[in-house]
This record gives sequence, structure tokens and C-alpha cells, in this order.
Amino acid sequence: MQLVTGTVVNGKVIIESAPLEEGAVVTVLARGADEPFTLSEQQENELLAATEEIERGDFVTLDELLESLRKYG
Repeated sequence: MQLVTGTVVNGKVIIESAPLEEGAVVTVLARGADEPFTLSEQQENELLAATEEIERGDFVTLDELLESLRKYG
């Protein structure tokens, strides 16, 4: 997994760093036009680790979260 940046041009994301393999599946996190988005190296590593957890299936669904909150609320 790698974290890359890009810019939307004519409705398509143009990657600004290393090219990705043709057909690669990507996840895009977008920010608002006036909302800065920068990550420290530690934050970037945490984001990558969290993404890996999700890919392994190590997460709870929204329904599961809401149900657990109801039990304690």
C-alpha cells in the first residue's frame, strides 16, 4: 500500500507522485477547497495502519457500533 497525492483535472484524479499500476483500486480522501490537509509522518503511518486493518476485516460496521452504544446508553 502506498499513499499518493493528486489533483482533479476534468473530473479525473491525476496522480502527482509515483504512477500506480493500471487497474489499481484506490481510495480518495478529499478536502474542501479552503480546508488544509497535511499529515505528519506519524499521522500518515497511522492512516496506513488503519487502512490495513480495514482491508483485513478488522473493523465494526456502523450498525454494530450503534448497537453497542445502545447497550451502554
